[in-house]
Amino acid sequence: MRKGTQKKHFKSKKKAVNLPKHLEHINKMAAGIDIGSKSHFVAVPEGCDEVCVREFGSFTSDLYALADWLEKCGIETIAMESTGVYWIPLYELLESRGFEVRLVDARHVKNVSGRKTDVMDCQWLQQLHTYGLLSGAFRPKEQTCVLRAYVRQRSMLVQQVAAHIQHMQKALSQMNVQLHNVITDIMGATGMRIIRAIVGGERNPKLLATYRDGRCKNPLAIIEKSLTGNYRDEHVFALKQALELCDVYQSKIETCDDEIEKQLLTFETRKDVTKKGLEKCSKKPKAKNAPSFNLQEHLIRMTGVDLTAVPGIQAYSGLKIISEIGLDFSRWKTSKQFASWLGLCPGNKVSGGKRLGGKTKRVRNRAASTLRMAANTLYRNDSALGAYFRRLKFRLGAPKAITATAHKLAIIIFNMLKNGIEYVEIGQNYYEQQYHERMVKNLSMRAKTLGFELKEISVNSIG
Repeated sequence: MRKGTQKKHFKSKKKAVNLPKHLEHINKMAAGIDIGSKSHFVAVPEGCDEVCVREFGSFTSDLYALADWLEKCGIETIAMESTGVYWIPLYELLESRGFEVRLVDARHVKNVSGRKTDVMDCQWLQQLHTYGLLSGAFRPKEQTCVLRAYVRQRSMLVQQVAAHIQHMQKALSQMNVQLHNVITDIMGATGMRIIRAIVGGERNPKLLATYRDGRCKNPLAIIEKSLTGNYRDEHVFALKQALELCDVYQSKIETCDDEIEKQLLTFETRKDVTKKGLEKCSKKPKAKNAPSFNLQEHLIRMTGVDLTAVPGIQAYSGLKIISEIGLDFSRWKTSKQFASWLGLCPGNKVSGGKRLGGKTKRVRNRAASTLRMAANTLYRNDSALGAYFRRLKFRLGAPKAITATAHKLAIIIFNMLKNGIEYVEIGQNYYEQQYHERMVKNLSMRAKTLGFELKEISVNSIG
């Protein structure tokens, strides 16, 4: 056989080889975008254009040109990194154009062989997405995204108010006005009346003490003694500015509450709520920074269940959770997957048949943070979850107990929202009884394996 015929025969054999399934191109018309603050690098499959990698600026006109180029190349699906907030304008534009856009965590695609450049990053994203190796990050529906933006804006405003309250407290301490030692909250009725009077020019402790609210526990004499201070002009000036800024942010919070209520009204009604129905619902004290409108009524109407019946969950906590995850739970097949996505499950780090660690993965999830805060409030709660939290805190410590209790809260909320099941409190005594029976059963089985028998004795026989 001649050399030429040998080469042709070898080539024909090479073409006949079929690729394994994991090496087949799942997304043939896929593009990868490396997001940046000044420019975006885009990679498309070879043959779509003369240049398969292009750089586009971050201006709006450049984003439109980027979308036009992807349409010209026939791109159907796109993968991009979730870099800061720079991906949001481009994501929204491409999604409105009809592209399937997958937002990818940058930690999942950081292992790029060779020298790391923006060009190689976008090509690596395009290659991984072609083989179907990238999973998109969770992003709720547009209706929930709008609500989430309002709720996050409100949380930011509340944080700013807290900072200016600290400035007010600092100014009072510099004047040696010990108001915080005689009232529980300087932002309450008594505290705000006195602070506004001080800013208005009043310095007489006896007159300032008369602004005491009737519900205040300390008498006038103690409050009057705490209001004797050194009212220097510079400290009063700092107090005045902090108070003015606090009032400004409070007004902005009220405006934000109006927008939140309008957005809540756009959600579908799953359950008609009446006054008699609200009376049967759980009545928890309103949170300090909760919205001014009846939030519990909106949550029951939207979800069809009363989330506030769960120990540790208030109406404002329920709003935060729903604004982050939405009401569509089709993404998660089971409650275990939901809890794992929240980062509330123990890790599974095994190598060589040995368990190396069981720490939970680090996630920046606002819903998980809300559940952790709700779990931390159950220490003095007379419920089954409260008893569970106290037992774990004594045995494992506070961090692990908070995570485990937040995991239980996540499973409860998942079943309530997905299946429309109301929460039924079994009580602390029933939980303690179950725990006691489980311990006795385990001890009896352990005694049996050691050749002993466990018998119950009365308390009188011990004495």
